[in-house]
Amino acid sequence: MNQLYANRPPLVTYTLIALCVLVFFVVQASQLPQADNFALYLTENDKFRYWQYLSSMFMHGSLMHLLFNMLALWMFGTALERLWGGARFLVFYLLCGVGAGLIYNMINVYQFNQLTAQFQGLGLSNTDIQRMATQGEYLTNIMGLTKDLVAHYYLMYHTPTLGASGAIYGVLVAFAFCFPNTKLIFIFLPIPIAAKYFVPAIILLDLVSGVTGFSIFGDNIAYFAHVGGGVVGFLLMLLFGRGSQRHYTA
Repeated sequence: MNQLYANRPPLVTYTLIALCVLVFFVVQASQLPQADNFALYLTENDKFRYWQYLSSMFMHGSLMHLLFNMLALWMFGTALERLWGGARFLVFYLLCGVGAGLIYNMINVYQFNQLTAQFQGLGLSNTDIQRMATQGEYLTNIMGLTKDLVAHYYLMYHTPTLGASGAIYGVLVAFAFCFPNTKLIFIFLPIPIAAKYFVPAIILLDLVSGVTGFSIFGDNIAYFAHVGGGVVGFLLMLLFGRGSQRHYTA
């Protein structure tokens, strides 16, 4: 490991964790409706702002969501920061998080537009479609239009995304590059698995869940944001390498 950084405390990782914890409890305590503007919305939504790709990384929907993400950031981020140094780790982390949001929103916009085209094919006017998106209005006299389809369209429009998971999946990919033989344990499969197998398996599981809609982790999970963060992390590692001439085992 790079001796220049190995003995330094991972201050960037600790700062990122502290910021996420601080933002979570400030939002929970204040209940400010303006805080909603920092989560990531669909680009078609009037609440969408470009800064949300960054600000949404520091917001979390529940204490459990926060704890899982911060535990992963602490476990894997500290190792990478000690290998790379704080500046490179911070840039990598932020690029993975913003990239995950971009990929996730691109997929959501595509799916949203596909539904819009489907509604247009049923003969709905743009005004009717806009009302379905913004107000959830359900027109019962349209053949092929179901209440569930309208509800899904409405939720896609209104439900924001938040959390550091996309950035953390990029960190996981980098960890697998740099420490491929380190043994990790999956919570539902308590068998040590080398990082070079563990991380691709987790990303594949997220991809399958995103495509099929079947999940072992529960609802309201942005699987394509996870996959997007992993993809960005993979591309960055291919472009810039591990940061040394050899990989490490731990």
